[in-house]
This record gives sequence, structure tokens and C-alpha cells, in this order.
Amino acid sequence: MKNDTHPDYHMIKVEMTDGTVFETRSTWGSEGDTLHLDIDPKTHPAWTGGSRRAAEGGRVDKFNKRFGGLSLSTKK
Repeated sequence: MKNDTHPDYHMIKVEMTDGTVFETRSTWGSEGDTLHLDIDPKTHPAWTGGSRRAAEGGRVDKFNKRFGGLSLSTKK
């Protein structure tokens, strides 16, 4: 293997949104740093089955409000 081509892996702590902490190896930060998560599998709607607020008020929602009643049918 070539020398100095791989990233430096070191131990960090990851703090979940509920306060639980676990250790893992990562290239993020420095040895012993703590990564504080804002979103994790315990709170994100994709994993918890909650409502999808990300689509509300977005471009797709605006398009559907503006053109939702139109159809491609040419029959009258």
C-alpha cells in the first residue's frame, strides 16, 4: 500500500438528539471530539413514520397548487 494516501481515522463521540452517546471511528474532527446531531434516526420522520413537513411549501407544492386542476386531455 502507498503511504499517506488514506485519511486519518480516529475515535470520536457521537451525541444523539436524546442525549445518548456512542463512540465510533471517523475522519471527522480530531481524536476525542464530540459530534452533536440535530437529526438522527430517533427523531427524523423518514425513520419514525411522522408527517412529511419537508414537502410543505416547496416547489412541488407550489406547482400542484397552481396547476393541479389541469389535465392533458384534449377531449371536450
